[in-house]
Amino acid sequence: MHCELEEYILAHIDPEPEYLHRLWRATNLHLNYPRMASGHLQGRLLRMLVHMIRPRNVLEIGTFTGYSALCMASALELGTMLHTIEINDEQEDFTRPWLENSPWADRIRFYIGDALELLKEGLEGDFDLAFIDADKRHYCDYYRAVLPRVRPGGFIIADNTLWDEHVVDDEAKIIEKQKGADDTTPLNAKDSQTRGILAFNDLVAADPAVERVILPLRDGLTLIRKLPASFNDDL
Repeated sequence: MHCELEEYILAHIDPEPEYLHRLWRATNLHLNYPRMASGHLQGRLLRMLVHMIRPRNVLEIGTFTGYSALCMASALELGTMLHTIEINDEQEDFTRPWLENSPWADRIRFYIGDALELLKEGLEGDFDLAFIDADKRHYCDYYRAVLPRVRPGGFIIADNTLWDEHVVDDEAKIIEKQKGADDTTPLNAKDSQTRGILAFNDLVAADPAVERVILPLRDGLTLIRKLPASFNDDL
């Protein structure tokens, strides 16, 4: 998105809460790859979607600093819960205090571990909303694991589904962008993530059990609705 346009949008939406602004600053000051955090615009969208869906049980795969979790939790009603999973245990010392000291701590449960294993063995119940923002190479695995746990009529939101526009690049462009972005990155590292996103987008597009739309917000955001068994689409 053009910088001037983004600045205009940010000036005409709800302001960033002070607590989240402090988290955003701390993320940029102390962590590598701060761009991984959702940020103000996407955070406000996630909050608005939670208000619209009114979920009782939310799953997030990929906590990072907790920015997106806090945005969603801020819109949850009393008695509801957000379960957020982070695989990188080195992230815990930074993230846990931000979650536990937030105004919405009573609506958040934070897990360190492999989401696929936790969904299989430790995390029970179904979800009204799931947000996927983790290792792009495993997006298809996350989708296959999460979809059966989402109630009919519930939603999955997947982040980074345009992946810096790599989804429309040919192989030569992908390698050239990698070289320009980070000379220390192995040439197959980001390419494998691009392939993961491409496979995920194809999987979702071909799935008759859902309806879907991709929003060109930041790095691409896919909204997926699990269809009720009796759904009849005449459009």
